[in-house]
Amino acid sequence: MPVPGLLAVFAHPDDESLFSGGVLARHAAAGARTAVVTATWTAGTRRGAELAEALRILGAGEPRLLGYADAEVPQSAPGSPPLVEAPLDESVGRLVAHIRRFRPEIVVTHDAYGGVSGHPDHVHTHRVTVLAVHAAGLERLYPEAGEPWQPTALYLATHPHSALGALGDLAQAGKGMRTVPDERVSATVDVRPWLERKWAAVLAHRSEVERGAAPGLLAGFPTDVRERILGTEWYIRHDPVSPVSGRTELTA
Repeated sequence: MPVPGLLAVFAHPDDESLFSGGVLARHAAAGARTAVVTATWTAGTRRGAELAEALRILGAGEPRLLGYADAEVPQSAPGSPPLVEAPLDESVGRLVAHIRRFRPEIVVTHDAYGGVSGHPDHVHTHRVTVLAVHAAGLERLYPEAGEPWQPTALYLATHPHSALGALGDLAQAGKGMRTVPDERVSATVDVRPWLERKWAAVLAHRSEVERGAAPGLLAGFPTDVRERILGTEWYIRHDPVSPVSGRTELTA
């Protein structure tokens, strides 16, 4: 049975590697069609080039960009509004076009908190993605975006309360810890077999390492601490429609 195609949608370059790099590498290694849509930054920028390298390492194809600006970095997309200020209907329509073009069975994105940091761009990307996954299957919504396609599963990258111990070093470094009750987690994925590739993809975001953002903080931790933080990925499953014949599983 073919491994289901997976499209990940994240706010910034590096989010795909930090939050879902293991699952992306796993699906790609299994021969699945695997791709990433990034909501902010554009081609021709340093971080756009770093994203391309990270996706190459993960086996996730070329960058697919919505083209909006990072809320904190206007020059990330010259002439475009910040993601959080763009018309919602417009940003949903852009993502619908990517979903219909790629036709994934599974979509992965941030959880409703926007991950442990709660970054506004992460939160807004979650909202846009949830709307777009539903809209992509409805023929009368965004007809200009292509033929309808309904993903069968949406997985939200998250962290359970029980992971706070593993995340303690990040908490001490000043990162917010927005976690969910353990019973909300649908899939716990051991990505240690793909951790070397995941970590290489994180390091490909060199500008974030240099400025001491999450990749830089992780680079400063001992190897065992870093592996404890990155070696497991957690997801909340959300079914956009009631499945007719079985479920499409992220961990299949």
